[in-house]
Amino acid sequence: MKYREAVRAGLREALRSDPRVFLMGEDVGRYGGSYACSLGLLEEFGPERVRDTPLCESTFVGAGIGAALGGLRPIVEVMTVNFSLLALDQIVNIAAALRHMSAGQFGVPLVIRMATGAGRQVAAQHSHSFEGWYAHIPGIKVASPATVADARGMLLAALREPDPTVIFEHALLYPMEGGPLPDGAAVDLRSAAVRREGRDVSLLAFGGSLWKALAAAETLSRDGVEAEVVDLRVLRPLDDATILASVRKTRRAVVVDEGWRSFGLSAEIAARIMERAFHELEAPVARVCGAEAPVPYPKHLEDAALPQPDSIAAAALATIGRSPALAHG
Repeated sequence: MKYREAVRAGLREALRSDPRVFLMGEDVGRYGGSYACSLGLLEEFGPERVRDTPLCESTFVGAGIGAALGGLRPIVEVMTVNFSLLALDQIVNIAAALRHMSAGQFGVPLVIRMATGAGRQVAAQHSHSFEGWYAHIPGIKVASPATVADARGMLLAALREPDPTVIFEHALLYPMEGGPLPDGAAVDLRSAAVRREGRDVSLLAFGGSLWKALAAAETLSRDGVEAEVVDLRVLRPLDDATILASVRKTRRAVVVDEGWRSFGLSAEIAARIMERAFHELEAPVARVCGAEAPVPYPKHLEDAALPQPDSIAAAALATIGRSPALAHG
């Protein structure tokens, strides 16, 4: 099953199991979604449950907030993360804050899905990774499913939350094939997952960067370095316990974040490790992030601007005092 098919399976299961659930967004109906995640759902559930919206993110995200307050369970699809900037007032000032502002009287059980990330040659305005921006906001959960199972399971889990959940789906993952979906529906929206056991260095990644970290770990293993790969999965709240357990075991950490390095998610994770596991570290926490520039359009420049398996492996080797040039003896 492909990642986009797993998202579709989650949407279909949610629509079938709960009459309060509906999907809305740009091109989610007749077109089947910009990434084919909702293909066929309009024909199956009708226009009341699968709603095409105007090109106005502030309006339809606001409508989702109102529907959630009215007792429904809306899933709002924002085509790409850069378009979500047009709805920041609705998300930050209303959805995230309403439980606090109402002294707990109102929650906003809203799910917002959006495509994120670079690597598709769609240039600077459509290649953002704003997961760290949203993870900065109290009042919402932020999920970043990297596997086929999580693509479905995190959506179903988000629909059970009493407050807003933002789900970031890396656009490069949609055609990715995985194994069959496991039995069971929702997955934990509070825990990271160790995707590869290791002893020498912890690679902490999420979303599309997880697979680059796993590729880097495979390369490192050929040089006798066993990297542990942790899929952060949930960015707010961060699973400090799993992160720290891994770092305390390996005593070294590399944080991988496609977003910009300055003031970003990688800095937050590095700070938490330094605050709570400083004396167990044998090297400073390393970071592999996107270049401090708008994402270029040319493929070779775009690749150079993003974390890649080679740059992740090089950072890991540096933490153990080996250079890539010496890695093969």
